[in-house]
Amino acid sequence: MKMRPLHDRVIVKRMEEERTSPGGIVIPDAATEKPIKGEVIAAGNGRFLESGEVRALDVKVGDKVLFGKYAGTEVKVEGEELLVMKEDDIMAVIEA
Repeated sequence: MKMRPLHDRVIVKRMEEERTSPGGIVIPDAATEKPIKGEVIAAGNGRFLESGEVRALDVKVGDKVLFGKYAGTEVKVEGEELLVMKEDDIMAVIEA
C-alpha cells in the first residue's frame, strides 16, 4: 500500500535503538523506550500560507530526523508501525 501525506505532514519510520548497553548488557524489550529517531519515508507538498502560496518542506524523503517522544500519530500499515506527524513536530535533521 502506498501512502502520500497531505500538506505539511510527513511519514516517519522509527529507527531501532541499541539493545545492548556500552558494558555489553542486553536490555530487554520491556525496559527500552520508544526511539525518538527515525527516517522520513514520505513527505507532503508543503504548508499553505495565508497568502495562498505553498511553502516547501525543509525535510525530504531519506532524511534521518529527531522528534519528540510523544510526537505524531502511530499507524500500522502492512504490519509495519509508522508515525504520521506535522513537520513542526520534527526537532532536527541528523546529518552524518
